[in-house]
Amino acid sequence: MNYVIFDFEWNNAYDYKTQKGMNEIIEIGAVKLNSQFAVEDSFKQLIKPQLSRRLSGRVKELTNISIAEMKEQGIPFEEAIRDFSRWAGSADTVFMSWSNSDLYVLVSNFSRFFHTTNIDFIKRYMDAQQYCQFFLNVPKGSQISLANCAEILALDFQDENLHRALEDCIVTAKCIKKLYDVKLMQQYITECDEDFFGRLAFKPFCIVEPVSEYYNVYKEQINCPNCLTAAKIIGEVECINKSFKMVCSCPKCKRKFWAFIRVKKTYDSISINKRIVPVGKHRKIKAD
Repeated sequence: MNYVIFDFEWNNAYDYKTQKGMNEIIEIGAVKLNSQFAVEDSFKQLIKPQLSRRLSGRVKELTNISIAEMKEQGIPFEEAIRDFSRWAGSADTVFMSWSNSDLYVLVSNFSRFFHTTNIDFIKRYMDAQQYCQFFLNVPKGSQISLANCAEILALDFQDENLHRALEDCIVTAKCIKKLYDVKLMQQYITECDEDFFGRLAFKPFCIVEPVSEYYNVYKEQINCPNCLTAAKIIGEVECINKSFKMVCSCPKCKRKFWAFIRVKKTYDSISINKRIVPVGKHRKIKAD
């Protein structure tokens, strides 16, 4: 089994075609490891930006990459990613990166430049940060940087060289090798298919129309908080702060109450959160 550790540097850009901001990849770095985690080969390529003619101050400060350097040495993203996929090799390769943020950025760039979210040359993937944090007993919900991990493991590296794609890959490889456990690693490797990448590309959103292709608030069962009988919506349904707000009336006990429903569309489901509030005196006239 072979392993490829990859890292991207990206620049904040504005896509006038979609009228949205996105992180445009400007450098690819990677190392290829054998089954003993020895580095066998490396890949490094600058990419000519297509969406922005400027680099953000943060990118210039962290990477020391210049526009002149990218114009001189860079190639289009489409060409760079094809070269990278050919270099990466066989289908049994496990791809890794320090946190899955690089994978999210790759999916968004694929969607923009190849018009698909399916990265067909990546069949298996592992989040190297998540794997290393298990050994370091990092609390759930917390994260450590690559530099901090290397320091904890007493690895030799030059901090000033980090934040360039290839150098980050080399340090990540050292961390993985130091903590290598073949059985545990299998638990962190994910099989990647079109559905896997579709989930990465999908951005959950709140449904704000009472009736849509995904949801119909008028078909939602809202029970009376007093007797649990199914209530009826009376009057108009409003959408305030991305939540539906309505007055409901119980046909059994004749009580009225406010119902607040927030509906979120995820990749393959609908998430619904309800809140019931009794109609108070200050709201009674409006509820009536």
